[in-house]
Amino acid sequence: MSIWKQPTDLARINGWSKATMMETLGIRFTAVGDDWLQGTMPVDHRAHQPYGLLHGGASVVLAETLGSTAAMLTLDPEKEVAVGLDINANHVRGVREGTVTGTARMLHLGRTTQVWEIRIEGDNGVLVCISRITMAVIPARVVAPR
Repeated sequence: MSIWKQPTDLARINGWSKATMMETLGIRFTAVGDDWLQGTMPVDHRAHQPYGLLHGGASVVLAETLGSTAAMLTLDPEKEVAVGLDINANHVRGVREGTVTGTARMLHLGRTTQVWEIRIEGDNGVLVCISRITMAVIPARVVAPR
């Protein structure tokens, strides 16, 4: 059974990234299931740190993008929105090039909080980063749309 309360059309969801950090880094939403959301990010000069490896902060941007977008898709945006409370990440393997793929899966969907786990893998399917984000669910009137 699907957990989504909003349409999960990938073109629509990718449209939210226009003129944002996600667009700058080349993050794209690529697949969605009944309870997960997936996206990719190229590992190139935009996401490198000085040693030519994927910057840990770029991995966190991908993780937060996937987790927060997934959280929003579970809500009625006329009534409530999700905002980040906490995110952590363990970087377990370096990547120099290619594409990383992140998959956000819900761990907890509560009335006032949500917890999502985001697994980021390299082209070869090997774990690169594991992240967890906690989202606060707040009334929509608190946050004005851009």
